[in-house]
Amino acid sequence: MATPRKKPTLISHGIVAQNRKARFDYFIKEQIEAGIVLKGPEVKSLRAGRAALSDAWAGERAGELFLFNCYIPEYQGGVLSRFEPRALRKLLVKRKEARRLFSAVARDGISLVPLDIHFNDRGIAKVQLGLGQGKTKGDKRHATAERDWQRDKARLMRDRG
Repeated sequence: MATPRKKPTLISHGIVAQNRKARFDYFIKEQIEAGIVLKGPEVKSLRAGRAALSDAWAGERAGELFLFNCYIPEYQGGVLSRFEPRALRKLLVKRKEARRLFSAVARDGISLVPLDIHFNDRGIAKVQLGLGQGKTKGDKRHATAERDWQRDKARLMRDRG
């Protein structure tokens, strides 16, 4: 007798995917929450916890804000509708906020970096964007040394009791 297959746990609220590399590569000056336009199977795939933001970035195209290179794989639950896993996905922010973001990117050399994709309390998919200033190699070394020191300090304090 075959064992029954477990249903995958679905995410109704909380973080689906994080871009952990973003905080290492950029100084995040400000965070903005934006809605994201998705198709039905894309939402199902997100609820299954399947997405990657490691190579993703946000930017302007034709006066609107888009998420580029975000990987959301096809949903494997028997739905036949196909979609492009790395398609452009429109981000929803107020017009005034979008103009402010575009001017900051153009003027200051700041990048719009997606930090995470999550479902809010109402179950709506949102993208957390950060206005990031790129770090130099020295900044990254300093951050790594600081993180190692904090870990060693916590270990020493724990051992001393």
